[in-house]
Amino acid sequence: MGFKYFGEWDIENIEVKDPGIKQYLRLEAPFVLHTGGRHASKQFGKANVSVVERLINKIMRSGPGARKLGGRTIRGAGATGKKHKAYNIVRDAFKIIAQRTNKNPVQVLVDAIQNAAPREETTRISYGGITYYIAVDSSPQRRLDIALKNLAAGAFAAAFTGKKNIVDCLAEELILAANNDTKSFAVARKEEMERIAKGAR
Repeated sequence: MGFKYFGEWDIENIEVKDPGIKQYLRLEAPFVLHTGGRHASKQFGKANVSVVERLINKIMRSGPGARKLGGRTIRGAGATGKKHKAYNIVRDAFKIIAQRTNKNPVQVLVDAIQNAAPREETTRISYGGITYYIAVDSSPQRRLDIALKNLAAGAFAAAFTGKKNIVDCLAEELILAANNDTKSFAVARKEEMERIAKGAR
């Protein structure tokens, strides 16, 4: 019998329908959700990090960096480097998800990732002084990375200057993405990436 996430939710009946990302989606709950970056020096090492801890790590970024999100630059020190604060944000968001959906929040997170992971994107090619874009398939590891990044970014975008706090926004973003709703920032970004890639084939 393994550990439970936040002492409440196990992974017994969690279903991963997307075979592409299944091997990179680590569901087993560790004793402590803090690997301390031990995986960083190994190629594909993050595939061995719990998906919930990876979400916590994305929450620590507090925004997308230099890129604008919804026309605004969101880059505060709100949760940057504060693992315990990010841990509490995800734990409280999971409690809200469980109350609203009556589902295991880990399953909601898995569904959200599957719906927010783009299958295709574009890359820039320079040939003879001419730059153009071509469509490429996304690797399973990158699909998972993009989904987690956009789920966290969507939550921060909704919380920035909004009335709701980050906990409510993260819970709402995960629920919308799990339902494949285009109101979700992550799902909208995925569809946009795939639409641009389709035009670049």
